[in-house]
Amino acid sequence: MRFGTIDGRLVLVRGDVALDAAAVSGGAWPADPLGVLERWPEFRAWAADPGRLDWERGRPFTRPVLGPPVPRPRQVFAVALNYRPHAAEGGYEPPSDPLIFTKFPACIAGPVTEVRLPPGRVDWEVELVAVVGTGGHQIPRERAWDAIAGLTVGQDLSERSLQMRGTPPQFSLAKSFPGFGPTGPVALTVDELADPDDLALECSVDGEVVQSDRTSNMIFPVSDLVAYISAACPLRPGDLIFTGTPAGVGNRRNPPRYLQEGQELVSRIDGIGEIRQRFVS
Repeated sequence: MRFGTIDGRLVLVRGDVALDAAAVSGGAWPADPLGVLERWPEFRAWAADPGRLDWERGRPFTRPVLGPPVPRPRQVFAVALNYRPHAAEGGYEPPSDPLIFTKFPACIAGPVTEVRLPPGRVDWEVELVAVVGTGGHQIPRERAWDAIAGLTVGQDLSERSLQMRGTPPQFSLAKSFPGFGPTGPVALTVDELADPDDLALECSVDGEVVQSDRTSNMIFPVSDLVAYISAACPLRPGDLIFTGTPAGVGNRRNPPRYLQEGQELVSRIDGIGEIRQRFVS
């Protein structure tokens, strides 16, 4: 199942047709994605019944109208140095435990957006993003996937000047400017994927591929991250987990490269889709 939003309302997506869950259910389901995710197992069972979904009532759409799968998450977690080559390019040893920080929810944006460049040095970081469904506290690793509603594509855009300011530096503000958390185009339930732990991801700047890897190379896979985060902080329906970026970020290149006005950043994950950001001054 693929789900996303149009005008903030949860829709099911098949091809280029979107089905408004609240409308087709006669109001049995709320339009707000958080309201649906709070009853995620029940919604999955409802949507799995072929007699429930009348795709004739769906509407054709074009990709730019899709919003983020979860427009207003309560919590947004992110993971630093979760690919060994990315740790190495920064001069770090691979971490022994996940390194968790946060992106503030106000940065979340849709899959096709314009992003205003703040002063400084804005960098790219393609990431697989896990959307929390049932969530919970102290979730064991073997049950971690049960807590996840779906997977989507994300960018952990980062303004490196602010990020590295201070001793020690702190990440969250530099990664939370407006539009710095684009996600989409849809979230895909894991049963749609042959192996949700092994997905190809890449991003390109103006057509040049700058990052390319597979999620099977993450140091801490999704199940480890769910268990580790929820051991301390209860995960709530609609929370997002940005799972880390592979090597190839701009600030570790020689010479460093940063996003410029007019450039287009395309991020894709096989089986899920792609997002596009254009940068303006």
